[in-house]
Order: sequence, then structure tokens, then C-alpha cells
Amino acid sequence: MQRLQNRSFAVFTLAVTLLFAWILQPFFGAILWGVVAAILFAPVNERLLRRWPRRRNLATGATLLLIVALVIVPTMVLGMALLREATWVYTQIRSGEIDFGHYFLQVQAALPQWAHIALERFGLTDYDAIRSRLNSGLASSFQLLAAHAFNFGQSTLSFFLSLGVMLYLTFFLLRDGKALAARLETMVPLAADRRQAILEKFVTVVQATIKGSIIVAIVQGIIGGVVFWALGVHAALLWGVSMGLFSLLPAIGTGLVWVPVALYLLLTGAVWKGAVLVFCGLFVIGMVDNVLRPILVGRDTRLPDYVVLISTLGGLEVFGFNGFIIGPVVAALFIAVWQILAKEGEKPAAALND
Repeated sequence: MQRLQNRSFAVFTLAVTLLFAWILQPFFGAILWGVVAAILFAPVNERLLRRWPRRRNLATGATLLLIVALVIVPTMVLGMALLREATWVYTQIRSGEIDFGHYFLQVQAALPQWAHIALERFGLTDYDAIRSRLNSGLASSFQLLAAHAFNFGQSTLSFFLSLGVMLYLTFFLLRDGKALAARLETMVPLAADRRQAILEKFVTVVQATIKGSIIVAIVQGIIGGVVFWALGVHAALLWGVSMGLFSLLPAIGTGLVWVPVALYLLLTGAVWKGAVLVFCGLFVIGMVDNVLRPILVGRDTRLPDYVVLISTLGGLEVFGFNGFIIGPVVAALFIAVWQILAKEGEKPAAALND
């Protein structure tokens, strides 16, 4: 009878947990970013608590205002500017003032004879079809970005509701985070050393991923946008933000943006502009990634680049933008769990050898 009761209670606990997760699902992103914000700004909150030891609510409120001023407001301003520029680019495409097909013809005419022979060998000589697909594909991409501007206006209430949930949760996690973490530790049915190792790994990976990836993305995006603007490339803000987003993918990153533009400039006669862009891409934008990312990310997480790349791509595919956090975190926890098992497996072997 006791075993039946235990099983029934376990099934009931699982069902209630799954139901609760289903209820929270619409605010998954808000909860995730609330936890991330609390982890990242916990040191700031601790400093304010040391200054105001008896005013916990005041210190937490000041930290929350700092999050709004440094993160929320700049992100919203940048997002609106990006959507406005994407809408402008799409309008220019629709009117014919920006014609990617014409750019493609320019590149095609500038290709040397050996390049045409190589393309013929691989069956890539149907230039009209390629030009049409390129034009329609890029136009649809900008149309999608422009549509987001319209959808944002329609879903403003939902956006601000999620933002409110995130900030509300962040406040309580900052104020009561240590007590909640201690309580959760006792609820997890694992040995104390395992719980501690997994929790430390989770916090470390979140801090390193956000701290490293966001800083690298901001720096590379700013440098890339300024370089494009200085070279007179249209929609420099859009290109800069694109490089910042693509920088979240290690190894390939910003090259997906500046390499095609540099090739176009070189092949269409703007040699010095193309050379400047190649130099900046390799030795300025690229060096930011090579120097900052290992310092801010690799040293803390100790994840190989290929694991970060695959887990980030997989996370983005499954969870959307939230996946660039979830992917590396899951990968790091996976490695941590198996390292714990490997260490525990070595102990009996060592005992037998003794």
C-alpha cells in the first residue's frame, strides 16, 4: 500500500509540474530573460546592498532601474531604428531604386574567364534564374523585417505584458535569489556535491555566454556599422546589427555579412573600398572576436568552439532567439553531468587498484 501511495504521489507531482509548465509556456521568454538578468546583475545588487544593508527593496529597485536604463531602453530604441531602416530598404527594393539583380549582373560581368569556366563545370550558368532567386529571396527577407514593424504595433500590449513579467520576476530574483536557490537545492533529489557542481556550472555558463556574446556582438556590430557608413554602403545600421547578430555564431560570424559585400566592391571596381573592408573585417572585426571571446567566454565555460557553434545553432533552431542562451547552457550541463559521472566512476576503480 505504501509503495502504491508513493507511486501515485510521484505521478501526481509530475502531472502538476507539467501542467504548471504548460501554464507558464506563454511567458517562457520573459522568465528566461528574467533569470538571466538576475544572474548578470546580482553582483551590482550585492554592491548596492553593502551600501544600503537595511534597504533591500531600495537596492533591488535601483538595480532594476539600472537594467531598464542600460539594457531595455537602448534595445527598444535600436530595435525600432532597425525596423524603420529595414522598412525603408524594402520600399527602395519595391520601387526599383535598389535592384539586387542589377548588382548581380555587375558581379557577373566582372568575373574573370576562369570563374565562368568553373561555374559552367558545376552547372551554375543559369544566371537569370540565380538573379531572380537572389532578388526575390532578399526582397522577401526585408519584407519579413518590415512586417515585424507592423506586427509590433499590433502586439504592443503582449510585448509590454511580457516585459512587465520579466522585470517583476527579476526584482524578486534579485531580492530573494539566494534564499530561493537554497530552497530549490534542497528540493532537487541529488547529492549535495552534485547539486552544487551543476548549479555552479549553470550560473557560470549563463554569465559567460551573455557577458561574452553580447559584448562581442555589440563591439563587432558598432565597428562593422561604422566601417560600412564610412565606406558609403547603404543601410549601415542594418548591416551593423546583422553583423552583431551573426557574431553570436562562433567561427563563421560576421564574415557572412562583410565578405559578400567586400567581394561585390572588389569585383565592381571599388577596389580601395573592398580592400579597406577586407582589412577591417580580418584585422579589426575579426580580431575583436579572436581576442574578446576567449577572454569573456572560453575561459569561464571551457567549451570547445565546435560545441559552442553546434549547440548555438541547434538552440536557435529549436528555441528561436532564446536558443543562443539555452543551447550552450544545455551543452555545458551535459558535459558537467558526464564529468561528474566519470569522476565517480574513477573512484571505485582507484579503490580496487589500492
